[in-house]
Amino acid sequence: MAGRKRNATAALRNNSANGGPEIYQTMLAEAGVAVQAAEAPERPLKRRRPGSSLKERKQHQDPEVGPSSSSPSRKTSKDTEENDEVEFEDVLPVPNVQTMERDTDDEDDEDEDEDIEFEDIDFQAAMKDTGSAPERPKELTLNLATQKSATTLGKRGADRRKPLSKEDRQRRVEIHKAHLLCLLSHVARRNHWCNDAQVQDSLRPHLTDKMVKYLTPGTNLSQFGRAESLKNGLQQALVMWRTKFEITERGLRRARWAEEMEHLANYQPPDDMDSVLDRAEFREAAKKLQGSRDVGAQLFCAMLRSIGVRARLVCSLQPLPFGSGGPTLPKPTKGNNQLPTPKPELSRKPVAQVQDVPTSSSPSRSTARRRFGHPNAAAHRFEPPPMTRAKPRPIFEAPKHIRESAYPVYWVEILDVGHQKWQPVDAVVTHTFWKPKSLEPPITDKENCLSYVIAFNQDGTAKDVTRRYAKAYTAKTRKLRIDGQDGASEPWWQKTMRYFRPRRPTDLDQIEDIELQSIESREPMPRNVQDFKDHPIYALERHLRRHEVLVPDATPSGTVGAGSRGPLEKIYRRRDVRVARSADKWYRMGREVKPNEIPAKWLPKRAKPSNFDDEDDGQENAGTPVYTEDQTEAYQPPPVRDGKVPKNKFGNIDVYVPSMVPAGGVHIVHEHATRAAFLLGIDYAPALTGFDFKGRHGTAVLTGIVVAKENEEGVRAVIDSLGDLEREVADERRRLAALRMWRRLLMGLRIRERIWSGVDTAEREEADREAELEAEIGDAPSDVTEEFDMEDDGGGGFLVE
Repeated sequence: MAGRKRNATAALRNNSANGGPEIYQTMLAEAGVAVQAAEAPERPLKRRRPGSSLKERKQHQDPEVGPSSSSPSRKTSKDTEENDEVEFEDVLPVPNVQTMERDTDDEDDEDEDEDIEFEDIDFQAAMKDTGSAPERPKELTLNLATQKSATTLGKRGADRRKPLSKEDRQRRVEIHKAHLLCLLSHVARRNHWCNDAQVQDSLRPHLTDKMVKYLTPGTNLSQFGRAESLKNGLQQALVMWRTKFEITERGLRRARWAEEMEHLANYQPPDDMDSVLDRAEFREAAKKLQGSRDVGAQLFCAMLRSIGVRARLVCSLQPLPFGSGGPTLPKPTKGNNQLPTPKPELSRKPVAQVQDVPTSSSPSRSTARRRFGHPNAAAHRFEPPPMTRAKPRPIFEAPKHIRESAYPVYWVEILDVGHQKWQPVDAVVTHTFWKPKSLEPPITDKENCLSYVIAFNQDGTAKDVTRRYAKAYTAKTRKLRIDGQDGASEPWWQKTMRYFRPRRPTDLDQIEDIELQSIESREPMPRNVQDFKDHPIYALERHLRRHEVLVPDATPSGTVGAGSRGPLEKIYRRRDVRVARSADKWYRMGREVKPNEIPAKWLPKRAKPSNFDDEDDGQENAGTPVYTEDQTEAYQPPPVRDGKVPKNKFGNIDVYVPSMVPAGGVHIVHEHATRAAFLLGIDYAPALTGFDFKGRHGTAVLTGIVVAKENEEGVRAVIDSLGDLEREVADERRRLAALRMWRRLLMGLRIRERIWSGVDTAEREEADREAELEAEIGDAPSDVTEEFDMEDDGGGGFLVE
């Protein structure tokens, strides 16, 4: 609006200067607008381009200064003089260097800049006209409320979590893998401790004969009877273990990232963390029945194994997450150095010292006599019996409350022999059994996250049983695992678990695999819109990537709404989603778009800077057309005719895939192929197999040549001859080097013989012995101190003034 008012005022001034009606002059005078003279019309200031630099502005202001001191004519003459002195020799013809720009619409590069945030800058404020009127001095005011609010807003903005870049995410993925390997090794070691004979001997007496009979049902019972007997034994064992085992330490919990390195400067682990670090301490914990929740589950597993029950130690691994979500380490407050606080000394004092506290005595003994109620009772001499010291009461320390997750990290699986099925048992935290879905913590739990559940057998083998305990494995849990990232890292996790796989899978293993697969297939459709993102079975149109489209006859499988008031969106099957690529991308894959095909989708162009001169036509501004595989066909290159290989404008031939080799031609990949074809004088074309990208600029990669099929035998024969010639040249070089060394040796022997020709044999032998002795002394380490090795400047070891 300000710009419009200024233009209207200028128009009124021009009208008045040209002899317009005086009514406008009167109206302007009443409004208090000063009318400028017609001789000095206002000239709009020229705006400076944002992209122009200071050097360019100086060149525009001073036209006498040239762009450079050397002119093109001088440079050309100088180059001509230099080229006259260069001697050329016949070499192979070098093809033109073929380059290309990376296609930003490819699916491989669509997520490169998704985590980059740009700062919002008001360019209009920087381009305002500040030189039209002189600035007046302004009064400075100090507003503490405004400063406080600005500081508060700045702190809030600083607390916002920054998104991860591509490099940081890759680094977190590698740390995530390393942490998984460490946790697997840790659980494998604890599982091995559960087989210790001393530990099992210490825990076996806690089970009564009745419990043992129930936990090991005989084969004479029916399938139902064996299952019920096992349940009764577990019920009694859980009650016994709950009363005898005491939790005194903190177990394994969810790993967290620190937002900054300063948060780890003074960090100290908690004092009540698990102290069982070796087998001896594990045996001691089995005798005392004290420790963390994790040790309690491990000892319970060892107790069941001691009576012959097939029990597996199950652990929910807590690795560092590779995403930006999840809780982080708390920020250290001012003055808090995260050091362990000392325990109070009151509990360490003896009981007698605590009880011997002086109490206030009565002011006089008459108060005790007045208790009889007689008025003359005070006159009698009444001596109360001496007070005997009461026995000190035993002081018991209150049980220590450890704040942990309400869901376990370690538990046990027992084989139900009657049904041939593994059933979970949690004897420490939830005190439940036969309830696998009750062991998964909610997503809001900051101390526990169920992403990898590994069950270790007694023989050391292990299996991933996460699908048994996760309620939404495909929709939620899979996104937290390394094998759920578009299948890129799935072979790594399979290779890792292959180390714990049994050599020969049993029938029980096959039954369990079928059970886990059926659990995953029976998972219902997600109810949340966010769970449909990257879902392997279902997909929403809003979550399709740039290069993904739906088939024309896609049938929705249902609808979902984003909230109670959100519109309903159609749910499609993932099998109805197709990958669409540009014509150039399909060409590099050995396919071409069929004629008269309608693009399946138009990809919008990338945002360009405002100062970028866009001279493209309207069709390119509309975007890039992409096509599905059904709209393409295999590329058929022009055939080789009369020994002539078809080439592009750069003198090469495109062979991105083997099917792009033209009919009648053959692709020969060898380092001497180009030289062999050149020596034979036949027609050939360097094969372009791809581009080597460094940033956004790609250079052509030439691998081998393409020649006519009838010339293949001759080219390969020349290649073999060139290889033999190279080997001969290498042998000749080694022969010449050996001859030079022999010549040097012989010349030395001749010189030695000439020197010692007039010397007696005895004198020569004595000189040889002295030379050998000097050589031995020179090779021996010196025992002289460094101060005697100093250079003598004439002072005898002292400093000369």
